[in-house]
Amino acid sequence: MLSSLQSESADITGTVTLNGAPPAEREITPLENDPTCGKLHAGKVFTEFYSVGANKELADVIVMLKGVAPKAADASAAPVVMDQKGCLYVPQIVALQAGQKLVVKNSDPSTVPMHNIHINPVPGPNYDAYSMKISQPQMSGGADLTYNFSAPENFMKFQCDVHPWMFAWVTVVDNPYFAVTGKDGKFTIKNVPAGKYKIVALHRKAAPTGLEKEVEVKDSGASVDFTLEVK
Repeated sequence: MLSSLQSESADITGTVTLNGAPPAEREITPLENDPTCGKLHAGKVFTEFYSVGANKELADVIVMLKGVAPKAADASAAPVVMDQKGCLYVPQIVALQAGQKLVVKNSDPSTVPMHNIHINPVPGPNYDAYSMKISQPQMSGGADLTYNFSAPENFMKFQCDVHPWMFAWVTVVDNPYFAVTGKDGKFTIKNVPAGKYKIVALHRKAAPTGLEKEVEVKDSGASVDFTLEVK
């Protein structure tokens, strides 16, 4: 943060777009050829590394404030849910606040007997907390699995060892001021105290280390847009 916070708060809104033609998505032929998972899809299935709209709107971008005082989520905070449907993680890009619960569900039918949630945190507090549960099976219709990460980390990889094409990436933010862009490329970071901040946009392919800008939040809020380059 660049200046002292004041008591007023407002929203930061904006749109993220992509400059350049994204590479073609890859067909997930192992899923299609799998005797159980393939039957859960009516047609071809592709990766979703770049989800881009007609006017270059870019989805799945994590936008967060940088340099604000760390704050863990309240115990009453609603959990973030990640599901397994059609032998894919849904959504594949997830953001949550440190201390906020991540609930992983398995909604696939009994024809897919089991998934396996294998998390890959970097060495540090998140790894230490789950070193004994780094890989957990989850049966069809089985109980939800719950995770709680205490340290910030960008794009922690989740994967299924049973179905090796299944991946998701979870970003843990050390403050409550973040959002993920939707299909329209738009985001809203709510209830930000008035002041000047650094704001960062992260995309797993186009901006894995982030594109940073400055923004000033006033009583009426603030607007900031990002344009990311294809990589």
